[in-house]
Amino acid sequence: MRRPLVCGNWKMHNDLRGSLSLVKSLLLRLDPVWLDKVDVAVAPVFLHLSPVGKLLEGTPILLCAQDVFWEREGAFTGEVSPYMLRDVGCSLCIVGHSERRSYFGETDEGVNRKVKALISEGITPIICVGETLEEREAGRVFDVVGSQLDGALKNVECCTGNEFVIAYEPVWAIGTGRVATPEEAQEVHSFIRSRLEAMYGGVAREVRILYGGSVKPDNFASLISQEDIDGALVGGASLKSDAFSEIVKIAALEGC
Repeated sequence: MRRPLVCGNWKMHNDLRGSLSLVKSLLLRLDPVWLDKVDVAVAPVFLHLSPVGKLLEGTPILLCAQDVFWEREGAFTGEVSPYMLRDVGCSLCIVGHSERRSYFGETDEGVNRKVKALISEGITPIICVGETLEEREAGRVFDVVGSQLDGALKNVECCTGNEFVIAYEPVWAIGTGRVATPEEAQEVHSFIRSRLEAMYGGVAREVRILYGGSVKPDNFASLISQEDIDGALVGGASLKSDAFSEIVKIAALEGC
C-alpha cells in the first residue's frame, strides 16, 4: 500500500509573517492520527524555507522547495542548489512545474538534470507532468505526458520506488477552477504507472503519483479513491489552513 502524500505548493504567496502564521495554524489543525497515515509537506518561497523549516522541526510536516538548480555551487546568480536546500531541511522539491516550463523555458533536459542532482543530495523530486488544453483536445495527452516522463527520468535509477514522486497536473486545470474528472485523472495516472513499469518493472507499483490542478476538499475524495492516485499537489487551497487540513483528513480516511 502506497502511503498518501499531500503537498501544498504556496507558489509566490505570503510574506514571512503570513508563511509562519499559516504553518502555526496547520500545526493546530492537523490531527496526529491523520499524520500517522499521510505524508504532508509545504512548499514556501525560497526566502521563507529556513524560518519555516525551523518552525517545522520536530513535527511530522515535511519541508519542500518549489524549484532548484542542478549545480552544487558556483557563479549562477539567483539560483539555489540541492545542497543548500538540504542544509535548511528540505526533504522534497518540485521540479518541472508547468509554470516553470511556460514562463521560464524549463525543458525536459533541465528537469532531468535537476532530478539527478536532487537524488544525489538525498532530496526527493516531485516531478510534474501534464498536457495543455490544446494538446488534450488534439488527442496528444499520452504522447505529451510520456515524452515528459521519458525526458525527466532519462538514466535515473529506481530501485525502491521512493527515489521520486510524479505529479500529474493537467495545465488546463491549474488555477482555473476546472478539474479533471476522477475517470480522466485515473486514466492518465494508470498510463503513467504503466510507463514507469516499462522503465523499472514491478518496483513502479511503489512510486507515488499525485494529482494536481484545482484540488479542493469538495473534489478530492473522488480523486484519491482512484486506484493510481496517491495524493495531491495542492495550489490555492493550500494557502487556507482549514481547506488544506480537510484535504489531508480526506487522504487519511480515503487514501489508505
